[in-house]
Amino acid sequence: MKTTAKAEDTNPKLADFLCFAVYSANLAFGKAYKPILEELGLTYTQYITVIALWEEDNQTVSSLGEKLFLESNTLTPILKKLEAMGYLERQRDPEDERQVRVSLTKAGRKLREKAFGMDLVEACGLGADEFAKMQKGIVTLRNNLIKAVSEQE
Repeated sequence: MKTTAKAEDTNPKLADFLCFAVYSANLAFGKAYKPILEELGLTYTQYITVIALWEEDNQTVSSLGEKLFLESNTLTPILKKLEAMGYLERQRDPEDERQVRVSLTKAGRKLREKAFGMDLVEACGLGADEFAKMQKGIVTLRNNLIKAVSEQE
């Protein structure tokens, strides 16, 4: 006869999975960001794309995709939409016609003023040290997973 402890070991609960904790935290972030993003008129992916361009403007599509962990076929429609909204422009690199460079427009840069007035640090309920430790831990987790997958290929 199996003991309860052994049965629990062989039948893990959903809440015991780290991947589910990360997934559900991502969903919670989406809900927390929703009012901010609605006010800006952006999706979360559009928002992080603009943030990456605030950090470094005039990037190639490929370097931007690497920063955002997005494939070109996912990133291109996001860039087209942001361009249609007037927040960025895409141009062929004059030094290498194969590359497309992405730059913020004046409206894209101005969006920063509005966006940085909105912050979810308090909503996370973490002190500054805890916040930094959590962010670093999640980045380490992500990098380890990427490394493990690349080693399997």
